[in-house]
Amino acid sequence: MKLTEQVKPISYLKAHAPEVIRDLAEHQRPMVITLHGEAKAVLQDIASFEETQETLALLKVLALTGKSVAEGKIEPAADAFTRIRARLKS
Repeated sequence: MKLTEQVKPISYLKAHAPEVIRDLAEHQRPMVITLHGEAKAVLQDIASFEETQETLALLKVLALTGKSVAEGKIEPAADAFTRIRARLKS
């Protein structure tokens, strides 16, 4: 996907909003909106946005896990499950 093909001025968005929304949903390609020739915003369909947010959340979890491992904040899985079971019983 070439992002340069998806760059439009804000005046285009104002004049063609319904068409832009349909195109975003159909092709699932983001669109860069410019103001005075400068990129100012990115539009994308809701499904792609949600997928991006889920991916970012998973990457954050992985990063935090990697940080914990690097800091030595780990325990054997058997110990962790024993601790969890004890909490559930009480």
